[in-house]
Amino acid sequence: MAHYSQDGETASIMALAPVIPVLTVQSVEDGLKQAKALVAGGLYAIEVTLRTPSALLAIAAIARHVPDAVVGAGTIVSPEQIDEAIAAGARFLVSPGATHELAKAAAQSPVPFLPGCATVTEAMALRALGFRALKLFPAEAVGGARLLASFAAPLPDLRFCPTGGIDLGKAPDYLKLPNVACVGGSWMLPKDALARGDYAVVEALSREAAGLARGKG
Repeated sequence: MAHYSQDGETASIMALAPVIPVLTVQSVEDGLKQAKALVAGGLYAIEVTLRTPSALLAIAAIARHVPDAVVGAGTIVSPEQIDEAIAAGARFLVSPGATHELAKAAAQSPVPFLPGCATVTEAMALRALGFRALKLFPAEAVGGARLLASFAAPLPDLRFCPTGGIDLGKAPDYLKLPNVACVGGSWMLPKDALARGDYAVVEALSREAAGLARGKG
């Protein structure tokens, strides 16, 4: 059976900052400007979702031109996307959930993989494949910080990156939990600021996010 062997590398990426920003890019240029602003604000691990035609090209450009960024690919929903994202330059991968087929492929990924789950049963299934770091998604919709707090006793060796509906006001409730290593979110990338090309706002909000305190998990 496939067994994930990159738990240490995943943990290192999650430790880079208290927040992993989640980007939806409209163009390669947009992706580069977002990434540069995020890194300037202190957020180094960057998840580019594979939701737009420009995503893979943006990942390649960020990997090439933003050396301080650790760029990853999100919204991995099929095994085929693993190879595509890595070929583009993704240094880590994130999925919203994990089918049996995707989980097996993720366990053999040559780069760190953060698979998504929403229930204890799903978390246990991924744990059986060797994963000790998981994404909780959609975090707020499935129970939020209270749900993750309830995971801690039966699954003490798991660490989470909750994503989905989290903003600056909600992030501290998650980050104080001992089983939360970081959170994912897009609040530092407001649509109105991106629409007018105001990346200084992105940098300022990123700096605020990077300064959030974490618990002693």
